[in-house]
Amino acid sequence: MTHDCPHKRVRGLDTPEQKWHREGMNGSPVRARVRSLGCWGPDVRAQGGLLAQRQEVQEDEPGRVHTVLDHGVEVVKIDLTQPLGPQGPFDIILHKLSDVIVEAEHDSQSQQLLDNFQSYVSAHPDTVLLDPLPAMAKLLDRFVSCRIMSQLNSSLRDWRICSPPCLEVHSGNDLSSIQQAVIRQGLTFPLICKTRVAHGSYSHEMCLLFSAASLADIHPPCVLQSFVNHGAVLYKVFVVGDKHCCVERPSIKNFPSGPCDRKTIFFNSQKVSKPESNSDLTSVDEHMVDPPCPSSDAVAALVKELRAQLGMALFGVDVIINIGTHALTVIDINIFPGYEGMPQFFSSLLSHIQSVLDKHAAAGSHTTGGSSEETVGVCHPRS
Repeated sequence: MTHDCPHKRVRGLDTPEQKWHREGMNGSPVRARVRSLGCWGPDVRAQGGLLAQRQEVQEDEPGRVHTVLDHGVEVVKIDLTQPLGPQGPFDIILHKLSDVIVEAEHDSQSQQLLDNFQSYVSAHPDTVLLDPLPAMAKLLDRFVSCRIMSQLNSSLRDWRICSPPCLEVHSGNDLSSIQQAVIRQGLTFPLICKTRVAHGSYSHEMCLLFSAASLADIHPPCVLQSFVNHGAVLYKVFVVGDKHCCVERPSIKNFPSGPCDRKTIFFNSQKVSKPESNSDLTSVDEHMVDPPCPSSDAVAALVKELRAQLGMALFGVDVIINIGTHALTVIDINIFPGYEGMPQFFSSLLSHIQSVLDKHAAAGSHTTGGSSEETVGVCHPRS
């Protein structure tokens, strides 16, 4: 990449089925949609300065769509099913390969796509990859992400940041063994059960368990996590490089602590926590005292710690405030969330990309965004 080039070239992955839908030009709202991979989420809305004022889209050769933004970033979609070499040269590859990574475990075609991509990256060390594949793979496995969250209990103890006890359930063949493990690991009822794979629509299907007998309702492999009463308020922390913001969302109401005879409650976490949610699960007692807001300093410490642990720049953290202890409690970490409610998301992303490119050019070496000093930007489709 030359230093005098007015535009930095940023590549995103795409498949033939993915399409971009534009809603006007010259400052009009523009929405871009892709299904599984690429430079834009499935529903990125123009709000305020989210999208640049000038968009120019043209076909200058088969399979290539260039979008030039005011920030000096040129976006070119990549067809992952075709050789990457002729589609370059690439300064940066923006990707979210969640679909491919998950499907590669049982689908040979997806494994081949992943192998081809990794081979290209290995053969082109001057291309900046955003984000590292191993880091993304960690967050696709809730067994691994729970271990990462559990480490916060010690690393951020001085900030009164913690994570609820979790249990990895690999098999459901022996109910009594699961019941004993719940006690041994210090989990308390109610429990939330989550799928092991943290990707796809099914990953949002969860349930609340209220007794040892209700553990018969789970479908391993899955994660069990102690439910913490938090006044039906969830905070989504959106991270974009060195910037972050905290957005309030509805959440599950309080339940009495300890086992009871209540039947298992099955729910979709994405629907429950939508801004406009009116689920019975989110209804609150009008006499309940609202929990305090998260400390901005504590959230900043959490983001800094996770960026160092994950080696990623675009991710989300779900946090709640324990109504009993007021501890900032981390309950989930997400790859490239929807960023709904984060102001100036796209401008922040482009600024971050510019910073990474400048540092990469100055260093003259391959940057993966793993250090706390250099972070990376990723655009993704929401799962």
